[in-house]
Amino acid sequence: MLMKPCPPAAAVGHSPPRICPRSRSGGFLWARRVALTGATVISAATLFAPAAGAQPLPLGCQKVSSGVYCPRVSYTTHTLNDNADNTFNQLLGINASGVIGGYFGSGIPVGNQGHPNQGYLLFPPYVQNYYANNNYPGSVQTQVTGLNDQGDMVGFYSTMNNANNAGNNNFGWYRHNGQYHLGDFPTTNPANPPVDQLLGINDKDIAVGFFTDGGGATHGYTYNILTGQSQLVNVRGFTNVTAAAINNVGDIAGFGNPLVNGKASQSTAGFLLTQGGRVYKIDFPGSSATSALGLNNNDEVVGTETFPGTTGGVPGKGRTSGMHGFSWYPATGFSVVDDRNGVQNNVTTTTINGVNRCGDLVGFYVDANGNTDGMLANAQFTSFSFGVRIASDPSASAAKAAHKPKPTKIKTKLPNGC
Repeated sequence: MLMKPCPPAAAVGHSPPRICPRSRSGGFLWARRVALTGATVISAATLFAPAAGAQPLPLGCQKVSSGVYCPRVSYTTHTLNDNADNTFNQLLGINASGVIGGYFGSGIPVGNQGHPNQGYLLFPPYVQNYYANNNYPGSVQTQVTGLNDQGDMVGFYSTMNNANNAGNNNFGWYRHNGQYHLGDFPTTNPANPPVDQLLGINDKDIAVGFFTDGGGATHGYTYNILTGQSQLVNVRGFTNVTAAAINNVGDIAGFGNPLVNGKASQSTAGFLLTQGGRVYKIDFPGSSATSALGLNNNDEVVGTETFPGTTGGVPGKGRTSGMHGFSWYPATGFSVVDDRNGVQNNVTTTTINGVNRCGDLVGFYVDANGNTDGMLANAQFTSFSFGVRIASDPSASAAKAAHKPKPTKIKTKLPNGC
């Protein structure tokens, strides 16, 4: 998913294609995730005291006597591109089985060569024969933006492929029981051309997205693909809301313009809106813009934050300028997750767009050749051993006072199937 109306991908044929890889094996079920090798980014282990009424614990964390233990998390990153167009790939969503949704093609015609968005699914083990075309019937462009663990998916399409992407119409769609359906919000004041995108879906078949009205303002909404009912998403303290992801509890992540003294600011910040109505503002310190793009059941929010360019030899206020991927939890805050291949001339280009219930991430970066490459980051969680020294007691023997308990090993617990 791109930040604003983003170019959708091109259609193949006039009937819904089968969801199967490009192989001789025919149909393909949701496959189990697999581990590959690649570069590693590490987030340190933490120990914190849980707050009253806190959100779900971060993935892999457990309560211990002294607080909450969170394991060390490392990511093994992999570049995954469909060879149909190696110049532009974005991976936008991933489910617990490791099935990835995305697209290739920038959507911007170059000379006499067209580069329409072409939607696809990618199945483990992530080889070329396991990319499956997935485009809305009759469309010119399509993006697959989200998928759940039940085999349903959402996205948006366009009937246009203009050189100016902002001039293309966008329509939300979902695929349920093998059939494509239109999923737009029923506004009476649409933009011209209309802009409507579905961006995420949970296992209860509630999708989220946004539309743009006739005045250019964006509005987030939920869409029940079983009933066709939709509802606006209003986030206290924000305007121009984009609802980008929803988990099984009904918590919603997205981004918009924060209100300052009751007026919309020009900055962009992310948010987490809980089912109970609590709003967390997600704004990376020192960044010029933060966007929340993905969410899992542990309220892990992923996205991208932008740092300004180099000024006086100091890039991005102490951090490399450009776009950094991140993972964020209400309890523990931010961890930066960048692909090492996406750092060119001290400018980073990583966006994290999706996260599954196992903590695996997908997104994209720009390489040294200026191409946009799809990125998968498999998460690994390391158990941790620790011990607590017993404080000296004047009435105790020297031996007892010096006693140290044996280190306690906290075994990381992950959701079934991870």
